[in-house]
Amino acid sequence: MRLVFGLGNPGKEYYRTRHNVGFLVIDYLSERFKVNIENYRFHCLMGEGKIKGEKIIIAKPLTFVNESGPSLKEIKAHYQLNLKDIIVISDDADLPLGRIRIAKRGRSGGHKGLKSIIQSLETENFPRLRVGIGRPLEKMSLKDYVLEEFTPLEWETMKLIIQKATLAIETVLTQGLDEAMQEYNRPLQKANG
Repeated sequence: MRLVFGLGNPGKEYYRTRHNVGFLVIDYLSERFKVNIENYRFHCLMGEGKIKGEKIIIAKPLTFVNESGPSLKEIKAHYQLNLKDIIVISDDADLPLGRIRIAKRGRSGGHKGLKSIIQSLETENFPRLRVGIGRPLEKMSLKDYVLEEFTPLEWETMKLIIQKATLAIETVLTQGLDEAMQEYNRPLQKANG
């Protein structure tokens, strides 16, 4: 059994905001693999299914991003999951918009959702997929920026990146973290001309 745990904030007003990338990827994953995530348990909307024969749980914690850790800890304990069987999806302002990065472990990087998970699990050693949202260009606070909706142009990019992140998760689940890192951690290709 594997767990894909996407970070985001509940409520329609947050749906297309930058901080909700984890939820957006979970929703696309749910749709692509026909996994119903309407079951409420462990302070999450979650569901169980299969991706290419691999049993999975996919979950969206409804505790708001900054308090995601306790939910993940409860799911891990209930299903007796190893850390290597978990992948957390979050936004990352330190990555350019549209870049994804898979890692086996790491610090929070200032992300309060990841910080909550690290505190709850008492370790930094869990796999994660970070989706780049970039930083604000103007004198906007990071807090305001992450809670702002993607611009229409950014949203067009993000629709493609959500699909790419889903393929990356599929690769993690079916081929392993190392293969996924090798395939998806490459920098964006620059256009010729």
